[in-house]
Amino acid sequence: MIKLEKGSKKLLNAWAFYDWANSVYTLTIASSIFPIFYSALFLGQAEKTVSAFGMDFKSTALITYVTAFTFGVVAISSPILSGIADYVGNKKNFMKFFCYVGSAGCVGLYWFSLDSIHLSLLFYFMGLIGYWGSLVFYNSYLPDIAFPEQQDRISAKGFSMGYFGSVILLVINLAMVMFPHVFYISDHIAENGEVIETAAQVGMRYSFIMVGLWWILFSQYSFYILPDGVSSGHKVTKDVVFNGLRELKQVWIQLKQNLRLKRYLVAFFVFSMAVQTIMLVAVYFGEEEIAWGGDDAKTFGLIVSILIIQLVAILGAYLTSRASSKFGNVNTLIVINFFWMGLCLYAYFMETPLQFYIAAGFVGLVMGGVQSLARSTYSKFLPETEDTTSYFSFYDVAEKIGIVIGMGIFATIDQITGSMRNAILFLVIFFLAGILLLFRVPKYAEK
Repeated sequence: MIKLEKGSKKLLNAWAFYDWANSVYTLTIASSIFPIFYSALFLGQAEKTVSAFGMDFKSTALITYVTAFTFGVVAISSPILSGIADYVGNKKNFMKFFCYVGSAGCVGLYWFSLDSIHLSLLFYFMGLIGYWGSLVFYNSYLPDIAFPEQQDRISAKGFSMGYFGSVILLVINLAMVMFPHVFYISDHIAENGEVIETAAQVGMRYSFIMVGLWWILFSQYSFYILPDGVSSGHKVTKDVVFNGLRELKQVWIQLKQNLRLKRYLVAFFVFSMAVQTIMLVAVYFGEEEIAWGGDDAKTFGLIVSILIIQLVAILGAYLTSRASSKFGNVNTLIVINFFWMGLCLYAYFMETPLQFYIAAGFVGLVMGGVQSLARSTYSKFLPETEDTTSYFSFYDVAEKIGIVIGMGIFATIDQITGSMRNAILFLVIFFLAGILLLFRVPKYAEK
């Protein structure tokens, strides 16, 4: 196994390259083609409802609830798993496990259908938990492989590589959807000659397989270069699980003694709740609330919006990194949260495709920036410690619980009122609270 010094260029690039591998999930599955595919399953239905788990759900509310549930599972399991990984020194094996589960889930989405909704949602669950579960361990590598002065830059580079790589695959996948016959993809036709599924929808199913294979293939370089973990030599026993919880408790005690880190984590919990919710429901919102003028125009418009978001996000991550070096991390995050709050207010009133394109541009500008900067800011605020996995477990738990709350509130308002506009307007409260909490973060650590 290759062993590289902390801060080495090859090690940093190998870490950032995992973003190239796994970001195709967030773009194709979570943010673009799957939402379009899922919405297409309900074409011709006046009310767009589906029966699952003994209840009737609004289509968008069901997928939002399942997403919230998945993040709840991640939030509960990640502290235990990260504690175990840090104890036995094999965080890379855990990262691999979730990577492969997620990849298998993506491939399984090829068979997604309303007739087998529970199995279909299981594949969706696997992809989601695989992606976010692997991030627990991926993020925890940052302070292990990079010095503090390198962390902002390499974190932003990781996000930029992820956006660039995912756009490459997305363009291929979108070409399969828009020009399926060029790829020899044809309609799915029944024996009686009835079109069961259009060639475009079949192309979407193939794209899910490609995402799973891309994720597995390109992650191998990161797995080859990254170290197993900081500690080593321990075996897994029945007490390891409890040891992980004990380590987590110790981190919590230390967090309470670190005013700057504690206040930042609270602020992050609040604003990340809203950011992640918007990113996960944006395409569903555009599909349902914007007057596109027809199904073909809707598909094309959503595709254009997705590309705008991803391409602008590369610039956004770079500009945010530069701004943070000049004005400070917390000050930059405050400004970004003001942007997000304004976007929520704008989204409540927008109705036309042009308005949605404008919103997509601004979302892209602040989307990559807020994620990369939030991650590197937390890494900078950590005390000197080798137990980085447990610390980042707290970071990830805060993010996941926030998503559970945010998605749960969003789905409930959507289900009760029948409008996603009311749900997205409610998120303004979280951004405003996040801004106020960021103002309370001390500029310097306590001596």
